Amino acid sequence: MQDTVLIIDDEKKICSLLARIIELEGFKVFQANTGKEGLKTLAMQDVNVVISDVKLPDINGVELVKEIKKIKPYVEVINLTAHGTISDGVMAMRNGAFDYITKGDDNDKIIPLVYKAMDKVKLQRRVYELENKISKKYSFSTILGQSKAMKEALDLAQKVAGTDTTVLLLGETGTGKEVFAQAIHYESPRKNKPFVALNCSGFNPELLESELFGYKQGAFTGANKDKRGLLEEAHEGTLFLDEIGEMNLDLQAKLLRVLENQTFIKLGDTQTSKVNVRIIAATNRSLKEEADAGRFRLDLYYRLSVFSIELPNLAQRKTDIMMIAKHYLKEFSAKVNKPDFTMDDSFSDLLMKHVWKGNIRELKNVMERVVILADGNIATANLLPYEFHAEAQEEDSMKMQVIEKQHINKVLKHTRGNKTEAARLLGIGLTTLYRKMEEYKIS
Repeated sequence: MQDTVLIIDDEKKICSLLARIIELEGFKVFQANTGKEGLKTLAMQDVNVVISDVKLPDINGVELVKEIKKIKPYVEVINLTAHGTISDGVMAMRNGAFDYITKGDDNDKIIPLVYKAMDKVKLQRRVYELENKISKKYSFSTILGQSKAMKEALDLAQKVAGTDTTVLLLGETGTGKEVFAQAIHYESPRKNKPFVALNCSGFNPELLESELFGYKQGAFTGANKDKRGLLEEAHEGTLFLDEIGEMNLDLQAKLLRVLENQTFIKLGDTQTSKVNVRIIAATNRSLKEEADAGRFRLDLYYRLSVFSIELPNLAQRKTDIMMIAKHYLKEFSAKVNKPDFTMDDSFSDLLMKHVWKGNIRELKNVMERVVILADGNIATANLLPYEFHAEAQEEDSMKMQVIEKQHINKVLKHTRGNKTEAARLLGIGLTTLYRKMEEYKIS
């Protein structure tokens, strides 16, 4: 892509002359004669560097720098002025200008400045595009689901995302609690700061404390140097504490202090450390019940549950199952260079009948297995694990038992309780009828 420069100057002759000089260096140049025209060009064209006069008919060029940065933060701005002042120069730099030079002194400076600004823009654009890519990957728009229960959860998460409020995510294993936590972070003002995740069930209490708070050299055997904890790593960003219900009571007290005043003490330290971090916690337990049983601090529960979001399981959002299944079939088929999959009716039927104890995580894993095992691009029932078929047979069997019980009751009513006549009409032996009546608890 060609490097581009936008020149904003109300003196058309100067604007055209400067454009010609810069074009001779191989740059593509756009011209504008007012600040408003320049902002419109910036929004419509792929611009890297802006050269703007300070004195424009509709806006001060120093103030224009801020407006340019709002539209495209990675663009660099060089201010030109006929009568430079120190205060204007300082303000231009504070607003984000790359440089501020006086007309007449720019003959030898402008081209080298453009090259330097262009180099900086290229680096900034890579960072900006990477950050946007990450933010898009973890945005709410990537969370699948059109069911009422899912829409309600998403609506709550979007409302709290822009705040610094502590969030407690509740839900069964595999319902997507970490995905929600990431979306909340990347749609918050902290999105350009770290998102750090810690599974509290993955460590014993001693290791969990050192991971969370860090330690000083000599705090214990093997502590050969200072270690930053994840609280410090998440400074100005978000710390996601998964399976918070697994944390022991001593650590809960220390976490409560962090939530109350953003301070903590490292292992082996005597000084208080301070951080600026947002906490998002998650659990598949009822923390209120855990608190009533004395296994979780009630004050910490109330502090964490300032804003709680219950994530629905797949049984509560069955209408989303097929959408999610199709999404993962497409994702995994693309990874192994297979064409998009279609699902036959028997496959779809078994997916809808299955009890998804592992929720979305289980569904994702099953779709990956299907793509690996399939010879073609049709998802058929035989590609699903054995338990899917066993569940369906059990369900069908239960349905037959219900029908049979209803039929026996109907025949007994017709014969006014005459079991011999009922057995004859049913086409079964009298002993068989008595056994079925006992099995179905028919009196």
